[in-house]
Amino acid sequence: MGQTLTEKILEDHLVEGTLETGEEIGIEIDQVLTQDTTGTLVWLQFEALGLDEVQTEIAAQYCDHQTYQFDFKNTDDHRFLRSAAGTFGAHFSRPGNGICHNVHKENFAAPGKTMLGSDSHTPTPGGLGELAIGSGGLDVAVAMGGGPYYIEMPEVVNVRLEGELPEWSTAKDVALEMLRRLTVKGGVGKIFEYTGPGVESLSVPERTTITNLGTELGATTSIFPTDEKTKDYLARQGREDVFEDIGPDEDAEYDDEIVVDLSDIEPLIACPSMPDNVVPVREVAGETVEQVIVGSCTNGGYEDILPTAKMLEGREMDKKTEMIVAPGSKQASEILARQGWTAELMAAGVNFSEATCGACIGIGHVPASDSVSLRTFNRNFEGRSGIEDDNVYLCSPEVAAAAALKGEIVDPRDLADELGDLEAPGVELPEKYDGSKADLIAPDEAVDDDLVKGPNIGDVPLKDPLDAHLEGEALLKMEDNITTDHIIPATQDILMYRSNVPKLSEFTLSRVDDTFAQRALDSDGGFLVAGENYGQGSSREHAALCPMFLGIEGVLAQSFARIHKANLFNFGLIPLTISAEDYENIEQGDDIEIVDDVAEAVASGQEEFTVRVNDDWELTAELDASERERRILAAGGKLSLTKQQYENEGGAAPADD
Repeated sequence: MGQTLTEKILEDHLVEGTLETGEEIGIEIDQVLTQDTTGTLVWLQFEALGLDEVQTEIAAQYCDHQTYQFDFKNTDDHRFLRSAAGTFGAHFSRPGNGICHNVHKENFAAPGKTMLGSDSHTPTPGGLGELAIGSGGLDVAVAMGGGPYYIEMPEVVNVRLEGELPEWSTAKDVALEMLRRLTVKGGVGKIFEYTGPGVESLSVPERTTITNLGTELGATTSIFPTDEKTKDYLARQGREDVFEDIGPDEDAEYDDEIVVDLSDIEPLIACPSMPDNVVPVREVAGETVEQVIVGSCTNGGYEDILPTAKMLEGREMDKKTEMIVAPGSKQASEILARQGWTAELMAAGVNFSEATCGACIGIGHVPASDSVSLRTFNRNFEGRSGIEDDNVYLCSPEVAAAAALKGEIVDPRDLADELGDLEAPGVELPEKYDGSKADLIAPDEAVDDDLVKGPNIGDVPLKDPLDAHLEGEALLKMEDNITTDHIIPATQDILMYRSNVPKLSEFTLSRVDDTFAQRALDSDGGFLVAGENYGQGSSREHAALCPMFLGIEGVLAQSFARIHKANLFNFGLIPLTISAEDYENIEQGDDIEIVDDVAEAVASGQEEFTVRVNDDWELTAELDASERERRILAAGGKLSLTKQQYENEGGAAPADD
């Protein structure tokens, strides 16, 4: 039996386990990346492990979220991150150089490699044939030290692409079509491997748009095979030496198959306030639009902004609509500027942003009250834009530019018919990606060799080993699809405290209940109760770390998002799965007690736990955990366990086995 591309890469990096769906495997990691809102904790954890030097082939630290440096705390974080990169041997990308996924794709991503990143959209380089997975920062710190990354072997789903995209339809629409079919939960426990004759019709930037948005499906990662398009892209980046011709065997067997005929794809749009709320653009045409933003790690490349520039060339935007271009990298900005397209966009009325995550996480360009914002981003969770009652739509650059010209949502095909001289811009790559590398500092160019910590940078809190007896109040009951943005918001007034856990914890779940943090601190332990897909969204481990700091013992939920569940283990919080009926019956304020000797039960491999509610009734909760995850939980978290193992091994690279 032949192998899938996923299986080939995993087998080449396998250090523990077997490639059987649902079985835990440990894999060697070639590359790691982290960014400024998760990176400070990564490096503090790396330091706490007592390690001296990065062990992976590539480690890269990017500064892309807090680029605007609203406060000295942001700037201190960047100074600390630069010093950590210099001290431990990582590449350092200065603030303003671009979003981690875009800059990494341009400079380091390579076919056949494995990558772990402390950002949920790490799978972006899958469009280049790299198996890239988002995770919590502690997993990244351990991988940087040479330890394997552990994960349950996902199902591998064949997404067979046929046909070619018609004019005005884009790779963004392909990703939105996947979300329309599968929802934000449709990829949980799965890797999407794209195959078929339609693949060769897509450029690498189009492929990376699709793999980027695979995160919103809940997928572990997404990946494309390599071909001449891959080789050509790498050659234009001056990195053709890393090309490798890789793909699945002809007789590869997949767990499932999805067929997408690219010829049938039409312009789509995700309506507020979830990426899977997808409809054809024509269904919502006529909605007045006050703000349009083209950019982000999904659609912020040269190839995404150029179509916008072509559509706006010689024209002006509607007077009631504001438009911003937020490039994914400075390289994209520089090439556009050298070609004169920046001037064309400005002449049309467009405002340019730094190359930053910025508006995507609610920092800058916050929409006006009671207004519609069209964005080429990957997420439109309620309130993520920086205002609670927002109306954010997700679309392609072509749909965004059409709305800027018309002042309302419009299918670009209909606008082209109306204007008569508006041509479909298509996809065009520059002859050479020749942007400056001045803002990317290699390890041998490091300007720091000691850590520099400002007053806002604290220590990593540790949890005690798991107790035998866990009880407390159900401090908060939540609905389905609670995101990490709900748990720890990413707005600029909160983001600056990512290195200061006691202060950051004050904002825990404030978007759900602004009294929660104080109530948790005043309680002697407690639990969170949630519906399905708890913890979807970003990889931020603070969403587990801060509840732990506040005394939360565990979470009872109908289901968990993959990365967040791993983070709960990593910080010693027990994730228990409950039925829909039991979820309905638990009320906020109920007394929760796990009847079993929890420490012994976790260590012995027990899967079912008896939970007593108010001394009135009982339910059965399940713990789905590997032997390794149980050891982590019993120790009070991965940092404590890994540090202990590292010390016991006499300085060898840590491995949480």
